[in-house]
Amino acid sequence: MVTTDRIRSYVDTGVRLAADMIMVNVSLAFAMLARYFIVIWVEGSLSPHDVLLDYVGQFVHSFWILTIISMAVFYISGFYTRGRFYQGQYKALVVAQAVSLSYLMFGFVSMLSHGAVVLPRSVFFIGWAVTAGVLILSRLWTMLWRMMDGTSMPMDRRRGVTKGQRTRKILVIGGAGYIGSALLPKLLDRGYHVRLLDLFLFGKGPIVDVIGHPNLQIVHADFRHVDRIVQAMNGMDEVIHLGAIVGDPACSLDQELTVEVNLMAVRMIAEVAKGSGIRRFCFASTCSVYGASDELLEERSHLHPLSLYARSKLASEKVLTQMADEQFSPVILRLGTVYGLSGRTRFDLVINLLTAKAVKEGKITVFGGGQWRPFLHVNDAALALLKAVEAPTDLIHGQVFNVGSNEQNYRLGDAAAIIQSMVPGSEVVDMGADTDFRNYRVDFSKIKQMLNFTPEWTLEQGIKQVIAAFDKGEVLDYRNAMYSNVKFLIEEANSRLIRREKGWAHELLKEEVKPSNGSNGPIVVATH
Repeated sequence: MVTTDRIRSYVDTGVRLAADMIMVNVSLAFAMLARYFIVIWVEGSLSPHDVLLDYVGQFVHSFWILTIISMAVFYISGFYTRGRFYQGQYKALVVAQAVSLSYLMFGFVSMLSHGAVVLPRSVFFIGWAVTAGVLILSRLWTMLWRMMDGTSMPMDRRRGVTKGQRTRKILVIGGAGYIGSALLPKLLDRGYHVRLLDLFLFGKGPIVDVIGHPNLQIVHADFRHVDRIVQAMNGMDEVIHLGAIVGDPACSLDQELTVEVNLMAVRMIAEVAKGSGIRRFCFASTCSVYGASDELLEERSHLHPLSLYARSKLASEKVLTQMADEQFSPVILRLGTVYGLSGRTRFDLVINLLTAKAVKEGKITVFGGGQWRPFLHVNDAALALLKAVEAPTDLIHGQVFNVGSNEQNYRLGDAAAIIQSMVPGSEVVDMGADTDFRNYRVDFSKIKQMLNFTPEWTLEQGIKQVIAAFDKGEVLDYRNAMYSNVKFLIEEANSRLIRREKGWAHELLKEEVKPSNGSNGPIVVATH
């Protein structure tokens, strides 16, 4: 059934396409008129009427070719989908590239036409310049006009909604954990209505600062229960799924439980979201899916997950990618190795753990130290999720984004050296070869260019934050089970539920891993 919104979308696309056709042909006509006056006034042609008829004939024989080529290139370039959301200089660059490619192809066709299409060289140059200028100005002017009119107002940093729109409602699943406790305040500060669904295995302490906020609704439930998920989805606009058993050691405790929580529940939740008419589905994945490689890895690189945790995340990515269509837009965020403090701090993460060891024991233990990791502060992980929530849907539809920054790719030995330099009296102790074979250095250009994401934290600032927590007495025993997923799960083993319907999930986990296209299609028990 064709919805009203879909009809409006088709009409809007048709209007913009027709407008571009007119601008392309008017620009070509202007170029030929300019050439005509050059011939008459500068070169002094004695037969203006004959020249005019000749140019009119050339225009008639060529305009339709340029129109077909231009519209095809413009469509492929995303002018009528994601391209209209490009901003500022990047939008101008995309338009200029598309116009240049159109004229190059037009010139190539003219050469192959054996004289059927003959235009003066100056017409090609003038036509290209005028077309690019007119199209760029039309798009920038439209953007400025809408901003002044309020119909395309940028997100107000306080309210998080555009003028004339109702406040969006976001369901955050597994949002009382490590990353979720950093994300909730950002969403609430933006003015969104947030419904949090969590089992609260770590209690409500991690989100104590936002409990009671008028825009926060709390649902105490296990996201494996489909009835609770259906209820929680009611009235929501989008979903952020953070719930999972996180980390290789924690996932290894009970592989059946890991499959149920990290994969089977993801499919069920996504199916309910899609059936409920929720379009945007933000999923927290991991850069661990890259496994081990000496290359600089980007979203389309070969994937080689080495652990059950990474395989479960990659399998979930595949499930979501296959579900993507015009009405359901999943976006996958492959988070780097997270560090820093949040409402529910963890000390089973390498930077936090090594810093704690340096402060409390004076020894920073590393195994080998040559392995690469892409580091990401927990607040920056939350910021990336916020960017994914606020980006235009067509820009993130079916996309995979590595989340981090190229500047924070470090070898573990180098990270240990930085910690040593910041904790006087500490020493780095090499414990020999590591049994963890993960080694990945990741490229984060895509999320920077498309979502304008730049981390606000550096590794040194994150280390300083952890050191300060010990100095202030905010953390007493970093070895406490509350700071470790694996230790906490061991103590909470009796909370596991009956597992069911796991056959399909195991088959998907066993499938041969193929490279992700990283482009268009397109976390409960413990939380991130």
